Amino acid sequence: MLELALKGSKRYYGWIAFLLVLIGIGSMAWIDQLRNGLVITGMSRDVSWGFYISQFTYLVGLAASGVMIVLPNYFHSYKTNKHMVIFGEFMAIAACIMCLFFIVVDIGQPQRMMNMIFHPTPNSILFWDMIVLNGYLFLNLIVGWNCLQADRVRLPHPHWLKPFIYVSIIWAFSIHTVTAFLYQGLPGRHYWLTAILAARFLASAFCSGPAILVLVLLVTEKFTTFKMPRNALKTLVKIIAYAMCINMFFFALEIFTSFYSNIPGHMHPITYLFEHASAGLVTLMWTFIAFAAIAITLLVTPKFRNNLKLLPWTLAILVIATWIDKGLGLLIGGFNPTPFETITPYWPTGKELLVSMMIYATGALVVTILFKIATDVKKEMGHSQALPCGCSTEDHCDCAPAEAE
Repeated sequence: MLELALKGSKRYYGWIAFLLVLIGIGSMAWIDQLRNGLVITGMSRDVSWGFYISQFTYLVGLAASGVMIVLPNYFHSYKTNKHMVIFGEFMAIAACIMCLFFIVVDIGQPQRMMNMIFHPTPNSILFWDMIVLNGYLFLNLIVGWNCLQADRVRLPHPHWLKPFIYVSIIWAFSIHTVTAFLYQGLPGRHYWLTAILAARFLASAFCSGPAILVLVLLVTEKFTTFKMPRNALKTLVKIIAYAMCINMFFFALEIFTSFYSNIPGHMHPITYLFEHASAGLVTLMWTFIAFAAIAITLLVTPKFRNNLKLLPWTLAILVIATWIDKGLGLLIGGFNPTPFETITPYWPTGKELLVSMMIYATGALVVTILFKIATDVKKEMGHSQALPCGCSTEDHCDCAPAEAE
């Protein structure tokens, strides 16, 4: 099926070329980092994790979020979204690749990652994070590619894939739980030292991840013949709405516990983020609160939630809000104040951002190629269009009998 990625319009090749240029620019910054070390970043002795790890954390959520499409299809026989499952699996592949790349650039010298293989330390959470991330990547590769190949030749999915599918669903929850354990197992970082952090990670993942997937699929619809079944889209948006409400509820619990208990160690990081940090970071944190409120208001109101013209803006606002909270605020709040009750300001440098751009462009390239293959296969099979009722042409449409009654 790889040959399908080599056939496309001028716009398709132009987009590929643009991504390759971004990767090339970012690669030069990474080469500089390999030569001079992590001194080119904004990290220091007191802030040993930076933008790389914050993006790794956020993208693990994107990888795990594919389960919100896969689980209803296989556990609850919700077949309305069966033609979207492959896109969730392919998005998870790209997200896992980006996660691993962010780990590689964060450890400085890439050869250091071999230490986890040649000198395994099972008592280290990072060791298990490597296991679950690589395992989830290969599970999605095996399941996604073989299912799509079976679809292309119009054969049932192989029976031997079922155990891999069910394991991947359970595995999706593990990858973000283990990532949360990296943070909440550090006793000197009060902002992360909370038993609810893993639950917050999952709630955030299950709203932001599907939101990103829907946005990418809306763009895919614009440039290809593929159409999302509208009933499946409405169901997925409802899941996003519920998950975002739960995510902000968990955040409110953290605020209440910290300030009602009046424990200084738990109050100071929150106070720092919303009051005493640099003006830019304080503005970002309050933007997170405002955007989260706007997104929830629009998503829980049926009139706004079902407005397809408004939906992309709503989802974009939600993604920005969750990225500020989890992709930047979570990390900076965990390191400040330090265990010595001092402040070590952190902000990513230009070269740090260029390296991150390289990784995001790589992920976009993987998504582009995989989605190109998937949409072409869907087109060959006649799954590219949706009926007015919202069901796919290949689905058993239950809407017409209901309307006739």
